Amino acid sequence: MENGAAGRAVTAKARRGICMANAVWFITFRLVEGASAQDFLLASREAHDEVLSRKKGFVSWKVLADGDTWADLVTWETMEDAIAAESDGGAPEPAAEKFYSFIDPDSLAMRVFSVEKSH
Repeated sequence: MENGAAGRAVTAKARRGICMANAVWFITFRLVEGASAQDFLLASREAHDEVLSRKKGFVSWKVLADGDTWADLVTWETMEDAIAAESDGGAPEPAAEKFYSFIDPDSLAMRVFSVEKSH
């Protein structure tokens, strides 16, 4: 019964615009010369399934594109989760290494934002 009440409370908060996802990674980049967008998107799916989605507090990941500029919009439950996932000092995961091999490191820019309001 408590789970049902908690679920209703979360739904009510969401309807009132109180954000349940409190932090977002916003990362912009370009792909390396000669990289296939299709291959990159497959690598992003593997990185999602094998790495990112298993991190504490992970909510969602959107891969965006505008011409040659790409962006990742990754949502976390809390700012603490976002920061911990960014600074995870564990051994590099093969799926993450494959994903990053498509990205021009000189073009990469990352910001972590707190979500102040959702509509």
